[in-house]
Amino acid sequence: MTSTGTTTSFDDAAQTVDRRRWFALAIVMTAAFMDLVDVTIVNIAIPSIQRDAGASFSQIQWITAGYALAFAAGLITGGRLGDIHGRKRLFLVGIGGFTLASALCGFAANPEMLVASRILQGGMAAMMVPQVLSIVHATFPAHERGKVFGLFGAIVGLGAVSGPLLGALLTEWNLFGLEWRPIFLINLPVGVAAFLLGSRFITESKAPRALKLDLVGVALVTLGLLMLLYPLTRGRELGWPLWGYASMAGALVVFAALVAYERRKAARDGSPLVEMSLFRVKSFAAGIAVQTVFGVALGVFFLIWTLYMQIGLGWSPLRAGLTGVPFSIAVSAAAGMSVQKLVPRFGRKVLQAGALLMVAGVLLYVWESGRYGLHIAPWQMALPLVVMGVGMGLIVAPLTDAVLSEVPREHAGSASGLINTVQQMGNALGLGLVSVVFFGVIGDRLTPAQVGPAFVDAFQHALVWVAAVLGVIFVLMSALPKRPAQHVEGGGEQLADQVREAELVG
Repeated sequence: MTSTGTTTSFDDAAQTVDRRRWFALAIVMTAAFMDLVDVTIVNIAIPSIQRDAGASFSQIQWITAGYALAFAAGLITGGRLGDIHGRKRLFLVGIGGFTLASALCGFAANPEMLVASRILQGGMAAMMVPQVLSIVHATFPAHERGKVFGLFGAIVGLGAVSGPLLGALLTEWNLFGLEWRPIFLINLPVGVAAFLLGSRFITESKAPRALKLDLVGVALVTLGLLMLLYPLTRGRELGWPLWGYASMAGALVVFAALVAYERRKAARDGSPLVEMSLFRVKSFAAGIAVQTVFGVALGVFFLIWTLYMQIGLGWSPLRAGLTGVPFSIAVSAAAGMSVQKLVPRFGRKVLQAGALLMVAGVLLYVWESGRYGLHIAPWQMALPLVVMGVGMGLIVAPLTDAVLSEVPREHAGSASGLINTVQQMGNALGLGLVSVVFFGVIGDRLTPAQVGPAFVDAFQHALVWVAAVLGVIFVLMSALPKRPAQHVEGGGEQLADQVREAELVG
């Protein structure tokens, strides 16, 4: 009787643990989905925010660039804080702060408050997102992770496609007369539920030997980016003052100081924010350059695309959101094919083909926009968007493996974090450059009749710059390994690729 009772007790306990880890998975998946949707949902509502809140174009840029900058600056720090103080604790801090920041965004009284709240939201996402993969790794045994990463992939794909549509619907419906605000307020019930359930079902875990924080490195990175981005976004409105050029030149000095400091810190205690020795690996240095420049190109494209459709062409948010669906589907389909079939056979050529396809799609878009002008239809945009989407899918999924393939395994974690960070930094820089390549060719005082043609011309002008940047990416890819190494334990890398892919689509 005792033996039987004991066995039953152990079985019940095992089933309880099993249920708890699947509940924990659902919670962190919900948080990851919320972050991805929030990235994609905002872009489609930007013109509505500009009209309803009376935001200037530089403030519109900062609504997106501020999030990307805070997210980039905090990613590595967020991951290390989780290692030191506990992944569950940092996850709860992140999701609680993200929910609070969403409320502040939704109830923002003016554009300045919205920008500040978005920066806070990006910082909280940087606390939350790095813990997701760590919690999964600590909660599930190795033989179950394949199933888990498959579920994650489905959720990430759903977030990439549903974000713009959800943003379009919420903006179009104008719930309770709140205009664009429900795109942020929808996070509140989801965030509160995830916080309460996460505090109960997620198991705490820490790294056995966590690295120290490099707060000086974080401060230098953030300062350098601000000194570079602020003059870019405000320069046009302020008449390109001398202090702006001085600030941008000073940013280079700050980045040089960062490099020197990180080298000294690595020699002193072995815990720098950026592991500078990684840049001695040719493929990694080239890959970081590709990720940064790729982020710049996409940062420019997605913002000007939204402004072009909704302000230039006068389309509704829903019409604009639906127009982007073929692009999202093409990215997802090509990404799966590139990793599973093409890269193992053709290697680096697949990524280079993706860059050329993106250039072709962008130039085709320039031609169609010029030919059809204000009368272009969504179905006419489908071809260039699909070509661009296929090209992007061939790049984003295998790029991380290509960059990491020659990196020593003991530095793989640091290298992965740096890849994600520079992609976000590139995105923020691209959003800042919109002032130059897009708004720089639009007149200050336009009559209603002049707005459409001016935005169409600016869109074509900016797309030419995007095509040129993608051409640079094609050249940089020649330094990547011809055939990236295949990782046996690739679940984490695949998930990171999928998350980055969805964020880039956004």
